[in-house]
Amino acid sequence: MQIIKGIANFPSFPKKTSVAIGNFDGVHLGHQKILQILTDEAKQKGFLPVVMTFSPHPKKIIGKGQIHMLQSMDQRLREIGRFPIHTALILDFDKNLASRTAQDFIENIVLKPLRAQEIIVGENFCFGRNREGCTDTLTHLARKLDFYVRSIPPVSVRGLVVSSSIIRDFLIEGEIEKAATLLGRFYEIEGEVIKGKSRGKTLGFPTANIQTPNEITPEGVFLSEVLLDGKNYPSLTNIGICPTFQHKDRNIETYIMNFDADLYGKKIHIRFLKKIRDEINFDSPKALSHQIQKDIKIAEVFFSSR
Repeated sequence: MQIIKGIANFPSFPKKTSVAIGNFDGVHLGHQKILQILTDEAKQKGFLPVVMTFSPHPKKIIGKGQIHMLQSMDQRLREIGRFPIHTALILDFDKNLASRTAQDFIENIVLKPLRAQEIIVGENFCFGRNREGCTDTLTHLARKLDFYVRSIPPVSVRGLVVSSSIIRDFLIEGEIEKAATLLGRFYEIEGEVIKGKSRGKTLGFPTANIQTPNEITPEGVFLSEVLLDGKNYPSLTNIGICPTFQHKDRNIETYIMNFDADLYGKKIHIRFLKKIRDEINFDSPKALSHQIQKDIKIAEVFFSSR
């Protein structure tokens, strides 16, 4: 999959294309359905499958309030790349792009530059100045400008409509397993191992402290897996302010079980499997150490049964 950033860098496509447009934050089950339909349709019609996404999220430019992304752009592209996509296009979303009319956007950014013959979007997709474009608008433009359009309805799991916003809420609430059900995989963050305050080492449980670009880091203590150099390692991950030591800054610490190596400067991925408890303010470091021993026993039972 080739990755192109910015309208000015759009390539000349050797064949006509089928284009899926969206934010694809999380690449959840609903997004995966769109990507599967995109690749199936493109193969059937002899088109190149192309994905168009945006950075930053449009709501960060024109929305009210702050939106926290489920993934970094690298993570988003990796998940999109699991499908046989020819090209992923990343558009810089700014006020200039936001000011374009719906027809201008479709005609001059999608159809002409990309040789697009088909556009595939989610049912709730909106585009153009003041979000004037919706699927009805797209259907009207398809008749006017002569292209195919596919509007994909949402996916439901156990009666719940899959959406990035619901997944965000689950993660913020620590509902890791519910989020995983809608994502179609376990939630992950990535980051670099940095030097911490060595509290874990002092307690007898050395941890890797993580600095991450991910905007959502659920609070609590989790059974997790660390992905490092192509291998998975059982781990326990704590995210919070370490109240026992009266910290004010939020920390991400991972204790990798049966592992002893220098990780400073290395990039690792943390996959959240199950929340086992909230972060607790203990009376003493000794009491915290006893609790960590209990957490490790829970982890040992969990991983031995996988």
